[in-house]
Amino acid sequence: MTDQPNTPLLDKIELPSDMRDLSNDELRQLADELRDDTVRSVSITGGHLGASLGVVELTVALHHVFDTPSDRILWDVGHQCYPHKILTGRRDRMNTLRQGGGLSGFTKRAESEYDPFGAAHSSTSISAGLGMAVARDLSGGKNHVISVIGDGAMTAGMAYEAMNNAGSMDARLIVILNDNDMSIAPPVGALSAYLSKLISSKTYRSARHFAKNVSKKFPRGLETVAQRAEEYARGMVTGGTLFEELGFYYVGPIDGHNMDHLIPVLKNLREDKDEGPVLLHIVTEKGHGYKPAEESADKYHGVSKFDVVTGKQHKAKSNAPSYTNVFAKALIEEAKHDDKVVAITAAMPSGTGVDKFGDVYPSRSFDVGIAEQHGVTFAAGMATEGYKPFVAIYSTFLQRAYDQIVHDVAIQSLPVRFAIDRAGYVGADGQTHCGAFDIAYLATLPNMVIMAASDEAELMHMTRTAASIDDMPSAIRYPRGEGVGVELPERGEILEIGKGRIVREGKTAAILSLGGRLQESMKAAEELAARGLSTTVADARFVKPLDFDMIRELARNHEVLVTIEEGAVGGFGSHVLSFMANDGLLENGLKVRSMTMPDVFLDQDKPEIQYEQAKLDARSIVETVMTALGREGELSEPARA
Repeated sequence: MTDQPNTPLLDKIELPSDMRDLSNDELRQLADELRDDTVRSVSITGGHLGASLGVVELTVALHHVFDTPSDRILWDVGHQCYPHKILTGRRDRMNTLRQGGGLSGFTKRAESEYDPFGAAHSSTSISAGLGMAVARDLSGGKNHVISVIGDGAMTAGMAYEAMNNAGSMDARLIVILNDNDMSIAPPVGALSAYLSKLISSKTYRSARHFAKNVSKKFPRGLETVAQRAEEYARGMVTGGTLFEELGFYYVGPIDGHNMDHLIPVLKNLREDKDEGPVLLHIVTEKGHGYKPAEESADKYHGVSKFDVVTGKQHKAKSNAPSYTNVFAKALIEEAKHDDKVVAITAAMPSGTGVDKFGDVYPSRSFDVGIAEQHGVTFAAGMATEGYKPFVAIYSTFLQRAYDQIVHDVAIQSLPVRFAIDRAGYVGADGQTHCGAFDIAYLATLPNMVIMAASDEAELMHMTRTAASIDDMPSAIRYPRGEGVGVELPERGEILEIGKGRIVREGKTAAILSLGGRLQESMKAAEELAARGLSTTVADARFVKPLDFDMIRELARNHEVLVTIEEGAVGGFGSHVLSFMANDGLLENGLKVRSMTMPDVFLDQDKPEIQYEQAKLDARSIVETVMTALGREGELSEPARA
């Protein structure tokens, strides 16, 4: 536990309304205290630190200038919302951040009226903000809507779709581009700040409005030339021509850490409610004000618990490699044997292991930015030319590219390989990053092979198997976190398509497991054996095609058949049941149960707790089998030694 920082001014702030009368000097002090408090809080819980430190001054300035929560502030993605949470009545709960029963690591409507829109996937803030602004205008409201979006999120097409739409409307929307990485801004200093203050002022805007009215007296051609000349003149000074072309009034760039620059511009934008969308471009630094974060390559994007003084993170020592690292190892090995193997990711190179692949094969590694739709079709294009693209994307993010998977890949039966990381529950990232739906949304598609790894060696086998499939798309899903500690081969083996494996043989009950629940299934089998119930455990390996012969064998030779998966209803179990029904396997007294994720969005917690809550652990498997056999009354009795 770290010492409590000295925060006399922050201690007086219960809600943003307490900040409205502070002087600029007091706001600077408040920002310093808020930064220290943010560092202390995240050192206890872990979380997304760098992005939050980069917007401390902006957060203070926004809540000082605008009348929140009546004025809406939307934080795109939400990685940077910790200072916002501290200032909006949640400071006393920051030690519960990303913990079970605690605060979400992202903005969440159910958590606070100061969170008008929940976000954890990027690039939604402008679309949602425009919707709020139009709804406000339709109802005659006067409040402001401010969307804060980072330069990374601006790589997604959705942001430009929203800007294009906003630029064609009169709705008053303020977009703040938080530029902390792309270096798209010219030098930021006093002159830039002065010009930004000038062009955001009501005086300038009024003069500009007057000039526009005058230009309307010109012949149409001259009117257009005059308006464009003014836009391009400002664009040459400020660098905002692109945004002007999208229909936004561009202001900036200004130093996002300088309160004397931020406050006047924000006040000018607050006072002028008459014209359409405005984009304020600020330049910030991730991790600003905390030296260990400033000196980190990733600016402390995501951290575990750490020591505030040294910045050293307290990461538990791993006894087994992570699935992500095993996938990277397997893919590098395949690329060594085949120069057509390439890797594609969408702004998550380190999260998916593509960074390690890129270290070895930089010319065959592609990060397309936060653009999952483009990434999938980009891969499809490469596949048409004989390359073997592996698209490594988290399950929850791959949802954003579903139409491209259907239309651009599956219909054309192109051999794009999907490496689906973070399948199942993901712990502290909670509802928004949970990989619950990929089995259901992929298994409905013709021309698709779908595999799920039960351990890290299986992941290596499946990676090689996917590389060998050259006439249709394929997918491998695997969980977050460490493997189970099995020995890894130097290179995976090619599996027979659509064939599972029996890992334990029994006579009474059969557990057909898909993916990472295999170890829990084995524990359950041991417990059932102790209760006198002989149990078979099978690893399905494939969702599609199913191993029909193995399912028939399990169905015909056991009293109970239980399917279990780390996915929502409508996935593996549903496909198994559909086959069994049509094959007549449900008509001879077989008791069948399907164990899936429950039909709810579970809040963040430790993954093992989430699986207990979901009743997908060994104990729940035992209960399911015993109940199916009508022996639930024996559950309270201890198993035989």
